[in-house]
Amino acid sequence: MEVDPVALARDLVRCPSVTPDAGPALELCARVLEAAGFACIRLDFASAGPRVPNLVATVGEGRPHLVLNGHLDVVPPGDPARWSVPPFSGEIRDGRLWGRGAADMKSGVAAMVAAAARHVARRGLHRGRLSLFLTGDEEGPSVDGSARLVAWAIERGMAPDACLVGEPTSLERVGDLAKIGRRGSLTGRLTVFGRQGHTAYPQRADNAAHRLLAILLALLAIRLDEGTPWFEPSSLQIASIDIGNPASNVIPGEARAVFNVRFNDRHSGAGLERRLRGFLDGLGIPHELEVVIGAEPFRTEEGPLTETLAAAVEAVTGRRPRFDTGGGTSDARFFAPVCPVVELGLPGTTLHQVDEHVRTADIEELARVYEVFVARFFAGVVRRPA
Repeated sequence: MEVDPVALARDLVRCPSVTPDAGPALELCARVLEAAGFACIRLDFASAGPRVPNLVATVGEGRPHLVLNGHLDVVPPGDPARWSVPPFSGEIRDGRLWGRGAADMKSGVAAMVAAAARHVARRGLHRGRLSLFLTGDEEGPSVDGSARLVAWAIERGMAPDACLVGEPTSLERVGDLAKIGRRGSLTGRLTVFGRQGHTAYPQRADNAAHRLLAILLALLAIRLDEGTPWFEPSSLQIASIDIGNPASNVIPGEARAVFNVRFNDRHSGAGLERRLRGFLDGLGIPHELEVVIGAEPFRTEEGPLTETLAAAVEAVTGRRPRFDTGGGTSDARFFAPVCPVVELGLPGTTLHQVDEHVRTADIEELARVYEVFVARFFAGVVRRPA
């Protein structure tokens, strides 16, 4: 079955799917994949709020099991008047596909669907299982999406042996950069307490804003580490400061801040939390700290899977990718505890921006890379220990 990845990407962009409303886009993929011989299972979860649609499409059985993973939910487009085209028009002009989700990551999903359908049609699947895990919860809380799909697969004895995530990793040309790991993410919500009073009588008050500034300056002075061979130094960034005080003559009794730490593999989330709590307690300033660990750091060792990906890129484009662990989090973190995972996708120059767009030639090239990758994988390149 021949699937045109550009046409499919256009049709997917035309499905408004602001997270988590990706149902119509998932249904479109299901129709295409079912026609290509895949069994499609719709899995909806709602443990963290609104119901999140997901799709598992699978062909073959047993091992090895390769999963292609992507998301069809998108961030809001903002003010449509700022766009040169309607954000969900899926317009193709000047050799580019325009619209919200074109880069992140409906074109990547379209390339995966086309590659999977082409592989089955041209070569068949003589051993193992090929699956697509597609979700509507990557741009949202990321609780009822890929994390649930991985758990669902494990419960049914079909844990992945390897995973390729189609996030937009490339910089300028398809395949010039691939991800083999990601940093962890810790968010801290800090409340500092003082005593409210009149600004004319500071001796009768205890300014929580001043205390908060002292804590934040102390946090920023911490050198968490010097980095590791594959990861840059961990970074603590202040995201917001909120005094909540509308009056200029009132000394605030409470002040709040939010900070985020992107941390490397010298830390675990729990270990970093203990370190930060111990540091804050040592300052002796009354406070409360709420911590959310959004992701743990991970890295896939260079080996059969990374070489399979690099060889596929080289076979199609003539260049080999540089491997990297930078950037934000992705759904690769949910596969990393189970199997080796790599990420490769389109250039993401315009993702989340007004007038988001990608080159249509890049979509077709990425589909060819994915097809070669799948073929090489099932030629016996990658094994997972029994």
